Amino acid sequence: MIKQISVFLENTPGILSRFTSVLMKNNINIRAITVAETADFGILRMIVDRIEDCVQILRENNYLVSVTNVLAVDIPDKPGALHDIAEILGEHEINIEYIYSSIAKNEAVIIFRVGEIEKALKILKDKDIKLLGSNEF
Repeated sequence: MIKQISVFLENTPGILSRFTSVLMKNNINIRAITVAETADFGILRMIVDRIEDCVQILRENNYLVSVTNVLAVDIPDKPGALHDIAEILGEHEINIEYIYSSIAKNEAVIIFRVGEIEKALKILKDKDIKLLGSNEF
């Protein structure tokens, strides 16, 4: 299980540049990122290298920030790998709320937000699915 930062951003030109400038000036490295938007606002979700520092810096810069536990699953970069994980979770009645991906060490890494994270952790570990911790991502 790893920590994900979610930030509520206005959907206007230049807002992402201002946001990433804060991260850059404070030497925060983004490991994975996704944005879900509406006409007026977006929710930026990201995994960073220094979670506690990042949260503090963003709050000091008046960003609305929340931290969520997510799963980072290391899967082979091949067809069907995501299906295998989705099938395992589905068979155990675990809802996948959203996913996004990244590449780390030449492997695909899928970030999952699920409804029952502790149950999902146990099931995936029992199936020998490689889960990444914060220090591995």
